[in-house]
Amino acid sequence: MADRQGAMESLVNLTNFYKNKRVFVTGHTGFKGGWLIFWLQKMGAEVCGYARAPLPGLSLYRCIRGEELCQSHLGDVADFGRLKEAFDAFRPEIVIHLAAQAIVREGYRAPRDTYLTNLMGTVNLLECVRLSPAVRSVLNVTTDKVYKNREWEWGYRETDALDGYDPYSNSKSCSELATHSYRNSFLNQRGVAVSTARAGNVIGGGDFAADRILPDCLRAAAAGEDIVLRNPYSVRPYQHVLEPLYAYLLIAATQYGDLSRAGYYNVGPNEDDCYATGKLADIFVNAWGEGARWVSKEDGGPHEAGFLKLDCSRIKHAFGWRPRWNLKTAVEKTVEWEKCRLSGGDVRACMDRQISEFFS
Repeated sequence: MADRQGAMESLVNLTNFYKNKRVFVTGHTGFKGGWLIFWLQKMGAEVCGYARAPLPGLSLYRCIRGEELCQSHLGDVADFGRLKEAFDAFRPEIVIHLAAQAIVREGYRAPRDTYLTNLMGTVNLLECVRLSPAVRSVLNVTTDKVYKNREWEWGYRETDALDGYDPYSNSKSCSELATHSYRNSFLNQRGVAVSTARAGNVIGGGDFAADRILPDCLRAAAAGEDIVLRNPYSVRPYQHVLEPLYAYLLIAATQYGDLSRAGYYNVGPNEDDCYATGKLADIFVNAWGEGARWVSKEDGGPHEAGFLKLDCSRIKHAFGWRPRWNLKTAVEKTVEWEKCRLSGGDVRACMDRQISEFFS
């Protein structure tokens, strides 16, 4: 009972803080971004989003009619002039940077564009912050893949070396370093709190991206086809999308009033929720039912890390944050959302309900 009461107090405190706050979100047309602008709008924040238009076909942004939830500017973060125009017109107090090319395999296919988006997009946003008198809190969301991966069996800590292997991972390492430089060179002196959050693999309703395990499972199961796994033995820190979003909102809110709380934070599941991909597929098959099954088929693709975990002690100690849903629940909530969509249900109502359940 005490834990439930504490969770509800956390939700109330967040809601009270974000009501009427001016929040600038890059990447609002993406999967995480769609959930974030929905949650911010639910809490009464004034939200401005800047991102590329969602790709043709299915997208969470279209499913939730995202243009109704915020001021929306469609553009590339690599376009400094257009980004600054939207940024300056809104005069945000809080900035949450999600915009990214976020797929490892796409980084191999288009490395230059990946660096332009993930590195120079971050530099452009930080330059907007540097030139703005209004901003007080900035959070750059990167990835657990920023670390030099040594295939360790223990979790990486924020003090470990940053040196991503592939273009996506490395561009995010570069994004981290650029953020550190802007923080130390310009923003600390101005009293602007700047943090980065390194999140693990995120799942949840509304992720339709290619080359991601849960979206691939959902597409195959809905079509009545076998789920094909490229590497069922790779270990990843899977978590529901609400887990890191809660951490992002908590960090941005806390450092807004206390510059000393700014820092670099891992955001991942508990140790016992770092699963091999095959185990994740087993949980999905059980949650979906309807005869779903998976098969293993190596496709000879480019290098991807085989083993990856995060040590999240720092954020737990600094903010009292902790994961709320285990992997089984996270997969079940993802399936629930997708079956709601496929049946023509109200996905906004489903998301609203899941946020409430997350805190209860």
